[in-house]
Amino acid sequence: MISKGISGKGRNTAIMFATLMLFWLMLNGKLEADILIVGALVALVIAVLYRDGLSFFTEFRFTPAAFIAGFGYYGYFFKELFKSNIKLAAIVLSPSLPVKPAIVKVRTKLKTRMGRLMLANSITLTPGTLTVEMEGEWLYVHWVRMEADAIEEATARIVSGFESYLEVMYG
Repeated sequence: MISKGISGKGRNTAIMFATLMLFWLMLNGKLEADILIVGALVALVIAVLYRDGLSFFTEFRFTPAAFIAGFGYYGYFFKELFKSNIKLAAIVLSPSLPVKPAIVKVRTKLKTRMGRLMLANSITLTPGTLTVEMEGEWLYVHWVRMEADAIEEATARIVSGFESYLEVMYG
């Protein structure tokens, strides 16, 4: 039987090895034999131990649409980061401190582990929100100033923007 490419775990291992090796070379800035050998050995051991994935590209769809969505995602993320920083600064600087903290339950349509992880991290990195738990399609998010308590509305405000890009990238 002839193999038609690298299996899923083999692909993950190769991507992980390449990512770690590139990072190692960037940190060292040299292409000397001893640095290459140590980097290759350590990268190989880590890649084999974590072959189920630990890389941004683990479940990434390598399509033109996914790459375009990736650029859109980062643009959207930085826009939301800026907006949420301004909102949170206004809350903190306000004498009345208008907070309405709550943990809200939101639903994601994302099916892949990496897609859900990216979504949870995006929410957490945006000031004013923090993903406290992931359970299947549900995320529990601490919101400094709750603006919606219904699941559909909270999902639309917190998740939907990120999810539209991540769905193309990860499914």
